[in-house]
Amino acid sequence: MKRVKMVVVGAGVIGFSTAVCIAESLPFCEVTLVADQFSPDTTSDGAAGIMFVAQFPDIPLERQKLWFKDSFDHLLAIAQSDQAADAGVLLTSGCQIFREVPAQKVPFWSELVLGFRFLTERELKRFPEHCFGQAFTTIKCECSSYLPWLEKRFRKAGGKVQQRTVNHLQELGGTYELIVNCSGLGARTLVGDEQVHPVRGQVLKVQAPWIHHFIRDGDGQTYIYPGVHSVMVGGTRQEGDRRRWADPADSADILRRCGLLEPSLAKGKVLAEWVGLRPGRRNPRVEREVLVTEGNGRRVHVVHNYGHGGGGVTLSWGTALDALGLVKQCLREMVHPQARL
Repeated sequence: MKRVKMVVVGAGVIGFSTAVCIAESLPFCEVTLVADQFSPDTTSDGAAGIMFVAQFPDIPLERQKLWFKDSFDHLLAIAQSDQAADAGVLLTSGCQIFREVPAQKVPFWSELVLGFRFLTERELKRFPEHCFGQAFTTIKCECSSYLPWLEKRFRKAGGKVQQRTVNHLQELGGTYELIVNCSGLGARTLVGDEQVHPVRGQVLKVQAPWIHHFIRDGDGQTYIYPGVHSVMVGGTRQEGDRRRWADPADSADILRRCGLLEPSLAKGKVLAEWVGLRPGRRNPRVEREVLVTEGNGRRVHVVHNYGHGGGGVTLSWGTALDALGLVKQCLREMVHPQARL
């Protein structure tokens, strides 16, 4: 059987998750991942990587639940294996608190995390400015470890990696028979998707080993996430802001806000500041289309998987499996109808 040449664009958590799913599930495909930046220089490397997510407005809820469940189950299996330390995946417990009772007290993912419940009145006394809270155990995935781990898994499955800049998918149409676009914010120029926009996020890593439980304000702006080597505190959500440098005023405000939730942070030592641009979009784009190449008019199948905003890690494996299903549909329509899918 002729090997199908396929390319995945993007080396963040969406790109490598999708590439691994394809390479492991479709061994008759020759899969190459191309990107201009790899870990530790991707947006995913600085992600909080903690698993819960806001609901997207225009995607069926059952599909979102499946994305979350598939991702949670995948990472939970890693967290409970001997690969947990190498992959940077761990279970973490804590709470999400609200200044006003939210319209949805029970989020759609409540049955998928572990031990979901409401905070008691006694527990809420820790946070006098807040009137409602949720406690649960979820998963934290540290991409500075997870991305290299995924790359090794991808290479083991026969995948190839190439560092290059791609300015338009047309550049790939002459070489590959199927393109998987996981370019994140780059999709704005790569495929002309003006719905994709930068959402600037600034975080700090703090040395505070006495903090063991996460705290997140329900507005999503203020959070404290203990990790393996440090505590991540944040953050900002600045729509349309393309600044990639740390703003001292933002850092001071983050420490002030987080200090109100966890006063002991005042004794912590700031180890690093980090800024990344999330690929904001009203809804993630997980769909397929056909690209007609310029010049020879060749038809090339394209599967898109990008635009996850701040939910990249949370939905990465679920949308990768979804994209894999779309890849299989494309292959059925290509010149290899006998391929065993």
